[in-house]
Parts: sequence; structure tokens; C-alpha cells
Amino acid sequence: MKVSYHGHSVVKIETEGKTILIDPFITGNGLTDLSVDDLKVDVILLTHGHNDHVGDTLQLAKQNDALVIAPFELATYLSWKGVKVHEMHIGGAHQFEFGHVKLTQAFHGSSYTEENQTIVYTGMPSGILFTAEGKTIFHAGDTALFSDMKLIGERNTIDVAFLPIGDNFTMGPEDAAVAAEWLQAKTVVPIHYNTFPVIEQDPVAFAESLSGKKGRALAVGEVIEL
Repeated sequence: MKVSYHGHSVVKIETEGKTILIDPFITGNGLTDLSVDDLKVDVILLTHGHNDHVGDTLQLAKQNDALVIAPFELATYLSWKGVKVHEMHIGGAHQFEFGHVKLTQAFHGSSYTEENQTIVYTGMPSGILFTAEGKTIFHAGDTALFSDMKLIGERNTIDVAFLPIGDNFTMGPEDAAVAAEWLQAKTVVPIHYNTFPVIEQDPVAFAESLSGKKGRALAVGEVIEL
């Protein structure tokens, strides 16, 4: 399995001959190395409905005939836009041919803002536990620190955890460091930082602050092989 980071909260997983994208915010993301027109993707996983996470889902799903997996209300909304979806919800899990997906809670909001200044409610935000080839990835989505992260860590052997550190909208570095301790992941990668001035952080300093040398600030496009 190959896992790579592509700016903001965009994570790519390559496993079982499939390419999976989490929260594909590409257009308007000045930190990404990806191009929507050139990207081949089989599955899109979404944590919540904010525009900087749904991103280019519609175009990518349509041009690749990709499956979109998302919390129920968000998935339903996207199905009305003409893409294939699989609806899920917090606490639920499903075994797909390419891997096992379980949604966890996240403490945040979830809505999609349309161009006519309409805000569409898209259900509850979530985190994602993805397991394939005997490895488990945890993408926390956008979230505050919450104590049930201890339970997530106790019940799952997490190989890589992607945690937001930007502050203002999500956990900042101090809370994310506590989350890293509770989750007990083998590797912790910071996400959701530096895309906008209000979430500017030092990912290297965060990674170095974690005990056990498990923090790893990935360069855009950098790959972890599991």
C-alpha cells in the first residue's frame, strides 16, 4: 500500500490496484501538486461537506466513473448531482472490494456553500478508518480534540494517522499532540495547515514535538509505503 499527502487534507491511497482520494480539494488549493484533468481515481472518500474538502469531487467522479463514499446527507446531495455514491454514517462500517471503511465521529460542522450563497446542510462530519492489506489509515477529517480518540486508539492498530493542526477551525498543534498520544498510531502526519493565513502552522515543529519519533511532516507528494 502507498499513502501520500497532497496539501490541505488531500490524501491518496494506492492499494489492490485502486487509487483512492480522501477530501480532494485541488482547484483553489495552492499547496497541492495534483491536476484534476490528469488525475485517475477509482474511489473518493469524503469526511464532510465543506467546500475545501468536497473540492473537485464532482468533476473527478464524473470523469473517472468513481465511487463516492460519504456521510449519508452529503452522499445523497452528491447523488442528485449525478455521481455514484455509497452512503454511510458515523459508527458504521462496510467491506468494499478495495478495503474496509468505517466512519468515526468528528467534532466540527458540515455544509456545502453554493455559488448563489446558499448553504446546504450535509449531515454530520466524520473521520475515516480505512483498512486494506492488513494496514489501517486514520484520517481525522476536521475536528476538535475529543476523548473518544482514546477508544479509537485502543480498538484499532493504526499505522498512519492524519491529524489537522491548523487551529482556528480545527485542533491546533497542542491538541493534535494529545490526539496523537491517545490514538497510539505508529506514524502521525499533520494536515489542514498553511492553505490559508488563518491556519498557518509549522508542521515540522509539530512532528518533532511528538514522543517516540512517530511524527512525520510529509512534503507535498511524498509517499509512505506500508
